Formats: sequence, structure tokens, C-alpha cells
Amino acid sequence: MGIEDFLESGDERLDMQLLFTAEIDKMTSVYRRTMLISGERRENDAEHSWHLAVMALLFKEYCIEEPDPLHAMEMAVVHDLVEIYAGDTFAYDAKGNEDKAEREAAAADRLFSQLPREQGERLRALWEEFDAAQTRDAKYAACLDRIQPFLHNTLTEGHTWREGGTNRAQVEARMGIIREFMPRVYGWIEKNLDRGIEKGWLAT
Repeated sequence: MGIEDFLESGDERLDMQLLFTAEIDKMTSVYRRTMLISGERRENDAEHSWHLAVMALLFKEYCIEEPDPLHAMEMAVVHDLVEIYAGDTFAYDAKGNEDKAEREAAAADRLFSQLPREQGERLRALWEEFDAAQTRDAKYAACLDRIQPFLHNTLTEGHTWREGGTNRAQVEARMGIIREFMPRVYGWIEKNLDRGIEKGWLAT
């Protein structure tokens, strides 16, 4: 059982696309620090990416510039694919973030080259656009990438914050893009940071 059972179609392009589709199933085995709201286990990368894709349809009204939710959705479903090989790096892990860019670039080289050339280049461009967070749509997607785990922390008694000994200043720095691009949402962020301090979920 597994990839060794793949039956070739006789069409090289189709086979590349099918094998890539099978390869990215590995996202379901990349576990993040974020706890499911139910508390039963950590979420995986595939669940996280799906969550962002749905969120892209919901929150555009809060942006200072109107984004294209479908383009943001494309970035959302691609942005963590490289973690199949590079692994998930906890946002507040200073040591792990030192070589994150190198690990993920190497993973991108390996992963996207498995597709037909123009498709691999397109997916890599989406990944790079998200990572740079300079375009309107990439800023929107980046905001969602921060809101989703933040929401989970507010509903799991600050699980990942407590586990990592995270302080308020660290979270505020990571939420800076929300403060700038989705200021109405940042008011909710601040209320939850206050509560996190009050409850002892966040260090001061």
C-alpha cells in the first residue's frame, strides 16, 4: 500500500500531476503547535491551510485595501506545502527560525520541480508571493495565517503560548501586519492579549 502501487497512465504530464497530488498528502502528517479547538490533538498543515482558504472568503471587508479572496486562497493552500520536507517551524522559536528560509527554499526546489514546469513555477511564485507579504493579496493571506492560530489560542487557554513561554511583545510583533492591514480586527486582538495576560496564558 502506498506510492509503489501507482499505475502509470501513459501520459507523462498527467502522471506528474497525479504523483504530486499523492505527494502533498504528506501535509496531513505535518503537525503544527496549534491545538484543535476541541483539545483532542494538534492540527496538521492540511487542516490549517484549509482553514485559511475558507477564511479568505470571509474577512476581506476588514482590509484597508480590498484583496482578491480567490488569489489569497491560492496562496493559502500553497503556503505550507514546503513543510512536507522542511517541517513546521514554530513562529516563536528563535533558534528554529534562524535557518527556516534556507530549509524552505531547498524544500521548494525539491517539491515544485515534481510538477510540469509551468505549473511548478506558478505554485512556487504563489509560495514566494505569500512569503514576501508585499502585495495586497499576500498581506491579506498573511493576516489570516496569524489570525487562525491566534483564535485557537484564545479558545484553548493559550495552549501554544503557555507551552512556549510566549510573551505579549512577541505576539504583538507577529500581529503587526494585522494592525496595519486589518486595523478593525486588531482591536479584537488587543482585547484577547489583555485577557491572555490576565489569565496567565501570556508572559508580560
